[in-house]
Amino acid sequence: MFDITRQKLTFLLATAVTLVAAACGQRRPEASAAVAVISLIYAPGLGELMSLQQMRHTKLWLAGQAGNWELASYELDELGEGFEDVLKFHPTHKDSPVAPKDAIPRMITQPLADLQAAVNKQDSGAFARTYDALTAACNNCHQATNFVFNRVQRPQTNPYPNQVFARPKG
Repeated sequence: MFDITRQKLTFLLATAVTLVAAACGQRRPEASAAVAVISLIYAPGLGELMSLQQMRHTKLWLAGQAGNWELASYELDELGEGFEDVLKFHPTHKDSPVAPKDAIPRMITQPLADLQAAVNKQDSGAFARTYDALTAACNNCHQATNFVFNRVQRPQTNPYPNQVFARPKG
């Protein structure tokens, strides 16, 4: 009878929790408490999160190749947030001998930092080298977690023809 989407239900529940806490004269629930409540209703799957990571990885390359360092920095930040989401929602994963909570910090953190340094310097050569290092780290992480069949690479084409990757003029 009622057709409520998960997104609407999540919003309604988060609003209800906030209102109940306010009515009780308490502080607003901490973000981790809100995430825990929302996770009971909907937690994005690891595949969904990693599909977004793949998109960000691609957009990061295209931005760097276009010399759009502001967009590259933005996509790199989004990539970092995506890894945080993986750790939050999937600290462990079925059939994985190495948990994402162990693999990601150990294998991905430094390549992300190195890539950020290259973007900050607006150094195209360093960008390409550190992007390739991040890509290798992603593939090594996939291997360590039994996802070796899922390999990433530099994009060969632009799957986002409706986005301008060149720096804005002016």
